[in-house]
Amino acid sequence: MNIFLIGYMGSGKSKTGEALSKVLQYRFLDTDNIIEEQTGKRISDIFQAPGPEEFRLMEKNVIRSIGNKDDQVISTGGGLPCYFENMDWMNANGLTIYLEANAGLLFHRLVRNRAGRPLIEKISDVDLMEQIQNHLIDRIPFYQMAQIKVSAASLDIKSLTEQVKNLVENKLT
Repeated sequence: MNIFLIGYMGSGKSKTGEALSKVLQYRFLDTDNIIEEQTGKRISDIFQAPGPEEFRLMEKNVIRSIGNKDDQVISTGGGLPCYFENMDWMNANGLTIYLEANAGLLFHRLVRNRAGRPLIEKISDVDLMEQIQNHLIDRIPFYQMAQIKVSAASLDIKSLTEQVKNLVENKLT
């Protein structure tokens, strides 16, 4: 079984995924890293050319190509669940976990860590907050489709791991 971590950028998908994969002894994959390796380009460069639409198609292809194997924790890009029925596909092919974070928490995490994030690299603090709020309005309906929802603010890897282990065991029996 695969575990797909979803949520807005800055919610902690990569760090959580790495920790969870170690405890579960699963392989850890990050869709953005895979796309960068496959294309030889940074995500921010892909957003420039060939553009966001092509990037979203790359995400779809990556999630479907890696998601058909087992015993993986996969950190997805923040927008991946919102396109090409990716959320439905992930729910049908594994366990989805939404790392919930409000706009304030995300702003505080992202304002200091913009490098390599194409949607926020070059915008003002005010625009950053506005963008986070607008994206969350659009994306939360997709994120809410996840099978597990956990707070990114008070994330406890140990309790999340226990919850995931129990769900995995129940799904396999």
